[in-house]
Amino acid sequence: MQIPEYINKKKNIVRLVGFTALFALVFINIYKPFSSSGWYKVSEFMFFVYSSIIILTGVLVVVISRLIMYFYSKRHKISYLKYGIWVFIEIFLMSCFYTFYTLLLNTDRDIMEIFEGSLKNTTLVLLLPYIVLWFYFGWRDSIEKLAVIENPDELTFMLPGSIAFTDEKGVLRLSLSGSDLLYIESSDNYVWVHYTVNEKLKRYLLRNTLKNLEQELENTMVTRCHRSFLVNLERVKVIRRDKDGLYIELDAPNSNDLPVSKSYQRKVSEKFLAHSFKDQK
Repeated sequence: MQIPEYINKKKNIVRLVGFTALFALVFINIYKPFSSSGWYKVSEFMFFVYSSIIILTGVLVVVISRLIMYFYSKRHKISYLKYGIWVFIEIFLMSCFYTFYTLLLNTDRDIMEIFEGSLKNTTLVLLLPYIVLWFYFGWRDSIEKLAVIENPDELTFMLPGSIAFTDEKGVLRLSLSGSDLLYIESSDNYVWVHYTVNEKLKRYLLRNTLKNLEQELENTMVTRCHRSFLVNLERVKVIRRDKDGLYIELDAPNSNDLPVSKSYQRKVSEKFLAHSFKDQK
């Protein structure tokens, strides 16, 4: 079972990093963990200044980790187990950082004793804000989805037998017949929804990710054929093999041919053949 999509949204990653840094700064100035009281023989204000620099340096571990997770999640699913291991690695690396820094200032201390204390304190510094934000993100996501359900204008926007396209906040932006949809193309934090109206090509720019839409359309004939494309197999006319791979021809005039990545070739072919066989029956 994979973690909720809202965990890896850009805005939530920024919130997580900012809140974690703030929490760590308050924590280190109030409780003086990591033997920080012996770092500098200075006033409380100067200690706050120096500790802020150290905290921000340590939080770079979280920044780098979350950036890697963000790009990794675009191509792979992250299960709860994998996420838990990921967080443990963040705690371990940050503990190593604070252990190393403490040893630089106090070489007489036992390294294992310092690391044990750093591991315990880092676990508190990271897990507490992580748990709080996990519930907060879930609450915000529920509120946004509930707002869509309770908005009658958006519900009347839906058409019988249509496919609904919502933005990253869950707000309904486009509804069109499944037979009119051609394909969906990724464009950074947006997607282009390509469709036809009276055989004329149209497209709509939607703020959402291809991965989100792939999950939402999982039980339809819309399937992933490439890291940048979802295709509606109901509109596929031909799947042809060229020297450089498979390509999909759609039944709309002047429509672009879509590439099929090697990792999706089997899935696309099987689903297309099953759909064709069903139509023949």
